[in-house]
Amino acid sequence: MTDQTSILIIYTGGTIGMVQDPKSGTLKPLTFTNLYKYLPVLENFNYRFDFHTFNPLLDSSNMSPSFWIELAKVIEEKYESFDGFVVLHGSDTMAYTASALSFMLENLGKPVILTGSQLPIGMVRTDGRENFINSIEIAAAKEQDTPVVPEVAICFDNTLYRGNRTTKFNAENFDAFVSGNYPVLADVGVYIRYHNEHILNPKFKKLKVHKKLDENIAILKLFPGINQNIVKNTLTTPGLKAVILETFGAGNAPTVPWFLDLLKEAVDKGIILFNVTQCKGGKVEIGKYETSAGLGKIGVIGGYDITTESAVTKLMYLLGCGFPKEEVERLLQVSLRGEMTV
Repeated sequence: MTDQTSILIIYTGGTIGMVQDPKSGTLKPLTFTNLYKYLPVLENFNYRFDFHTFNPLLDSSNMSPSFWIELAKVIEEKYESFDGFVVLHGSDTMAYTASALSFMLENLGKPVILTGSQLPIGMVRTDGRENFINSIEIAAAKEQDTPVVPEVAICFDNTLYRGNRTTKFNAENFDAFVSGNYPVLADVGVYIRYHNEHILNPKFKKLKVHKKLDENIAILKLFPGINQNIVKNTLTTPGLKAVILETFGAGNAPTVPWFLDLLKEAVDKGIILFNVTQCKGGKVEIGKYETSAGLGKIGVIGGYDITTESAVTKLMYLLGCGFPKEEVERLLQVSLRGEMTV
């Protein structure tokens, strides 16, 4: 490998890579053979670019753990040949993919920057060009020959976020993502201002890629008036290993006997119950209020300030590792990749 900075651009699908067919007017995927037509500024970078395009391309609504595994394999295969990676991805499930990659890529020491857009790159007002160019610059950034951002991150609307701390909260504005419980990693203006105190330290160990994810989990979102049958049917799903409880406020839930009894039955059967707040900011504090004290007594695990997206992928990762139940519950309360504040 030469001294020239090398970036692998991975196109998975999504709005950013769509251009308008001049004949039909419909949107079709961009081919990287004509990428420089839409982004001529790339020629100004003194970087070596290479491209990997998934076939077929995937709308992010069809994202799945099996695709995350294929994506992680590409990064593993190309890891030693490139200084950084930019993943073009649909924004709807980008926070899930970023969270999953953060757990799957153990000992990551290079930038993996996910980006996308709200408008296709072929449109005049697209936000895709700026997001793409910013992501490339961040993926290439080094200080003393060490990557500035050696972690999985999302670059969107002139802001860099830790990937496993993000949630998509807006379907129309360019500032589509929020990181309610963790500061941003960088702000992009005239200069890119990196907040090094919030960025993970680089890992100098060999990259270890985890390729087993267990999908036998469910999310139970609580709401006033939730039906007993709904809760029961969710908790008795065949093959179920873990349930994410999306609770109110600081981890609160109904105290009616039938609800707590059903949760206890599930715990007694070996199902892991992981308590995550519905709020975009703040954390679960089991026992702070009477309405959460009962959850702790029956063995529900508190998720601190983890996002639902990160909770889903962390559970899939831990269960996929084959750890016993007790070890999974312990690790759920440990910050493995900076995904929560303990």
